[in-house]
Amino acid sequence: MNNNNYNRTVFQLCCLALVVTSMTFAIRAGILGQLGEQFGLTGAELGWVNAMAFLGFPVATILGGAIYNAIGAKKLVGLAFVCHFLGLGLTITADGFWGLLISTFLIGFANGSVEAGCNPLIAQMYPKNTTTMLNRFHVWFPGGIVIGALASNSMTAYGLNWQWQVALILVPTLIYGTMMLKAQFPKFDRAEHSTTSNLKHLLSPMYLFLVCCMTLTATTELGTQQWIERILGASGASPMMILALITGLMALGRFFAGPIIHRFNPTGVLLGSAVLATSGIFLMSQAQGPIIYVAAILFALGVTYFWPTMLGCVAEYTPKTGALGMSLMGGAGMFAVSMWNPIIGGWIDSAKLAAQSANLTQQQSDFVAGQAVLENILIFPLILIIAFGGLYFYINKNKRIEKYA
Repeated sequence: MNNNNYNRTVFQLCCLALVVTSMTFAIRAGILGQLGEQFGLTGAELGWVNAMAFLGFPVATILGGAIYNAIGAKKLVGLAFVCHFLGLGLTITADGFWGLLISTFLIGFANGSVEAGCNPLIAQMYPKNTTTMLNRFHVWFPGGIVIGALASNSMTAYGLNWQWQVALILVPTLIYGTMMLKAQFPKFDRAEHSTTSNLKHLLSPMYLFLVCCMTLTATTELGTQQWIERILGASGASPMMILALITGLMALGRFFAGPIIHRFNPTGVLLGSAVLATSGIFLMSQAQGPIIYVAAILFALGVTYFWPTMLGCVAEYTPKTGALGMSLMGGAGMFAVSMWNPIIGGWIDSAKLAAQSANLTQQQSDFVAGQAVLENILIFPLILIIAFGGLYFYINKNKRIEKYA
């Protein structure tokens, strides 16, 4: 088997591991109500269970980025498999709050280990096509959410309990674990990939700028999607249908990212994405009924390329930050989402109270509150238009990568 075949097999393994990651997000969202009912958990306790997934993710990316060069991608992905298997098994056998808390942290840690191991590996395997291949890899995050959401809905409809739904995730987990046994991961010159060298370049102005932008792109994408039911539940459109529409379009867009990236370059794609995301959120904040679906399409086209293209920018414009730089970038994005989530929840509560004080009905209050929250979220992509506009002109003026690293 030649190197291209080895790379293809490893790439497929990474994609399957990312499917597991995204299925845990989707199915956890689908079974929260069942968990709360069976174990008598309050909303706050369910919130803490959810928070563990977001805490485990950045912990793993920070640790994984630091040790990537020392242990290699294969051991990191192997660690992800072990934590996925243990976390899913402990979730199925959990008997209360603490069991769910520990198991969800393990799953979040596994998800972060997948990102920490696979992103820099793909960048190293495809140095001439990095951003395109990272987009193709990240097809499987929205793709896995669609798979998990449809599976959860179907299994719930057929009366299968939450344990069976979590057990379903073990199927792709065991498959990628089995693939690990035979897969031959490529080896790279460690002298060229030093964590000490990576650390020295983390304080470069370009990298710090990209990290700040990542916190805004991640919150624009995931912050809006996570609250979609609370924000759009009274809009006259189906929030779950909107979420399926958004994630389906994201998967399709990432799969065909190559020509778009080559035509407009990563910074041009990010600038266009910010404009489309702003347009979509603005339209959602003003519309109701079927027009919401049009707004969702604009939003989906906007956020499709945010996450993988930001990682591609790190690989292309600050290459000396290496695996550590890419891992910390992903961790910064997920950590920002975890920090903004309670703030967005507070916006919803405040907007509802203000609407109710105006003697509106419950449905009217929910609708007005949703629109008010979307207007607040609109600030994130508006800032990104300015930031990415400046980055686009800077990159095109200074073509030599050495000036950014």
